[in-house]
Amino acid sequence: MPVDVFGEDTIKKISQTDTLEILQTLIPSYSVARSANTTSDTFIRSPQLRGLAADETLLLVNGHRRHKSASVGVSGYASQAADSAVIPAIALKSINVLRDGAAAQYGSDAIAGVIDYELKDADHGGSLLVQGGQYYAGDGTSIEVAGNIGMKLTDHGFINLSAQLNHDDPTIRARTFTSSAWDPFEAYQTDPDFAAAVDTAGLDLSKPLEKRGKPMEKAARFFVNSGLDLGDSGSLYAFGNFSKSKGTAAATYRVPGAGQAVLDNPIRLDDGSIYRFKEKWPLGMEPYFSGVVTDWSATGGWKDKVDLGGGQTLAADISARYGWDKIAYSIRDTENPSMGPDSPTAFNASSYVSDELSFNADFVYTLPTSFTHGPLVVNFGSEYRREGFKIEPGDETSYEAGKWAYADPFSFCTTQSDFSARTLTASAPTDQGIDCTNPDDPVYNVLQPGSNGITGLSPEVSGSWTTDSKSIYGEVTSDITKRWFLDLAARFENYQSFGSKAVWKVATRYNLTDWLGVRGSIGTGFRAPTAGQLHMTQTSIQTSGGVQLNVGLYPATNAVAQYLGAQPLKPEKSKNYSAGITLTPARNLTMTIDAYRIKLEDQLYTSSQIVVTDAIRQAMENAGIVGADSIDRIQFYQNALDSTTKGLDVVASYRARWLAIGPTSLMAAFNTNSYKVDKVLTSTISFNSTTIYNFEHNNPKWRANATINQQVGPVSVMVRANLYGPWSRQTTASSGLIQHYGTEPMFDIEFSVPVKKRFVLAVGANDLFDDYPDVNRIDDTNGRTYVDGPVPWQGGYYYGRITFNF
Repeated sequence: MPVDVFGEDTIKKISQTDTLEILQTLIPSYSVARSANTTSDTFIRSPQLRGLAADETLLLVNGHRRHKSASVGVSGYASQAADSAVIPAIALKSINVLRDGAAAQYGSDAIAGVIDYELKDADHGGSLLVQGGQYYAGDGTSIEVAGNIGMKLTDHGFINLSAQLNHDDPTIRARTFTSSAWDPFEAYQTDPDFAAAVDTAGLDLSKPLEKRGKPMEKAARFFVNSGLDLGDSGSLYAFGNFSKSKGTAAATYRVPGAGQAVLDNPIRLDDGSIYRFKEKWPLGMEPYFSGVVTDWSATGGWKDKVDLGGGQTLAADISARYGWDKIAYSIRDTENPSMGPDSPTAFNASSYVSDELSFNADFVYTLPTSFTHGPLVVNFGSEYRREGFKIEPGDETSYEAGKWAYADPFSFCTTQSDFSARTLTASAPTDQGIDCTNPDDPVYNVLQPGSNGITGLSPEVSGSWTTDSKSIYGEVTSDITKRWFLDLAARFENYQSFGSKAVWKVATRYNLTDWLGVRGSIGTGFRAPTAGQLHMTQTSIQTSGGVQLNVGLYPATNAVAQYLGAQPLKPEKSKNYSAGITLTPARNLTMTIDAYRIKLEDQLYTSSQIVVTDAIRQAMENAGIVGADSIDRIQFYQNALDSTTKGLDVVASYRARWLAIGPTSLMAAFNTNSYKVDKVLTSTISFNSTTIYNFEHNNPKWRANATINQQVGPVSVMVRANLYGPWSRQTTASSGLIQHYGTEPMFDIEFSVPVKKRFVLAVGANDLFDDYPDVNRIDDTNGRTYVDGPVPWQGGYYYGRITFNF
């Protein structure tokens, strides 16, 4: 099976604070996009291995399943996966990546592969590092302080502690504001209030009004790993983490004119006078939303190994694990429009909590036989796992429907169905020009309830849910002959939410010569819908074709989703095929080439945004959805399609001493993928042609990287090339335009040198030549230069780092 092992020295040279960035640099088939102006994906990013969704790759720590984050994606794959970013890079001894389906061994989620983070276990020594850097553009300054220390735990054990603190300033990657409906330079000439506010603030209109870029982030992350020997073979182990981070990003800029839905939509106050929110925000309004992520876990267990005689052994590993993750959303510099001038400007909008409890009993029985070259190794065991998901409501003002959520809130006009017959009531002022016969009079205007940007969630949609599973598994491996290895695995799992599932896998390897081997596998897999995907609800403001829309996301069991044809979620199923060769044609050269085909059935995906009609709105009101009058579009999760992913991985490494100045090491990797929607399982209204196109074309056709490490006396030099192949996307606007993106090369470099005995000084640059992907040409609104695509779009970054080893 294709396995990549990256040791501590390799991890150190990536110079990233985010473990996700480290993996993207090391593994071409692993990618993670940078989202700027979304909600969950801004703060908890969703990576992909072999082009599949984040939650189709299983994450382990010290061989134990990692709990899921509370973030559920609100578009595309709708992933709810474990969050690698909470693991400090300095805590890692190695990263082991299995690039092959492994659901038969590990259960749900291991369709694309498995990533195992091995924690440091030294009982002495340690290191302390300080790193600082900044983007070439002059923003995004970052500071990281990280440390690790190993200590003895009595005379028979160890405790290893790691900590990482980082603060990253935001970036702005946008052009001068452009909009078909409103131009700031024209407004400066025609709107005295806007001009006066610009002059007072000293605002430069040639600079971006929308702060689109990398969010501000600050985090404190801690990990502990420990072990204690008991007698000759038994041992206890425990490890866990605590992490807290906060990210803050700018939402879409709201223009102070052109009839903008919040700022320039006139209403009448209780005295009959006309009010617009632009009076309060004459420069326009750009809300800032934040996500506070808190994550902790604890895992403990007992291991032992018994000699049964005759070469037979039995090893046992009994463990328990609990993990908890919460993301709390808030938003400031905004309004609850329906509350009018009395609205607060800051809101706690909602919180999501995910937790996971499991108990595992794993055994390894080794049995020598006369009919195989090596012993039979039998792995077997069982697991109980309970997953929970909770939605907590926001402040009452974040979802409240205020006076202006309804037409004519002060009953200034009579209520005949024929507007021409309406007249002023006795309580109406007569000196404000109210025209009851005109349906366009501001007295009838209705404004959105809830905080604008991220609408708060009410107690009606809040709640707590759990789902559990029980499983048993077995695996037999052996070297059948000196050259032939065989692996057979099967697993049976019963889920409370959908029933039972059995999966299997056969993997084999045959060494044709000492330097050439062939390998392959075939198997089935599954991924069960998470508790979060079964119950997720969110309302947010999104921009489509330059228009701000209030988009509601509802679970498949919601009455409105079912009205639109949604069906209860069921597990994804997979069939995995892989074949490859391993080569060692020279003493210092190794290569692996692996082809794979992954067939997914009932793949979970977020529906296309469905425009709310009068009939749909009535169904929403019947379902008791708060703020139904203001929802413009609806989405929900569905088992939407069958798909096929095909690809090829090539990995090579070479070590030599070409020059007298020092040793050289080379590592190169290449991945290519293709994606095909085989069948759409839902209606075209909820999975349209644009969604299909982007599913098949939104990832690079290929990716590659090559790294050279050269020792020059005491100086170490690292040069890395990252190449992103072509990709394309289709706009969601009605025009359906397609933009094709070309191949993009990016280079990294680092120099490091020891100073005295214990210090190492390093300087370097990521994206050395300040390369960017192609600019957005098909739906650039509000100055959005780059899209949230697969190619990094922050530009060059330089840094310095000093490490103290002890």
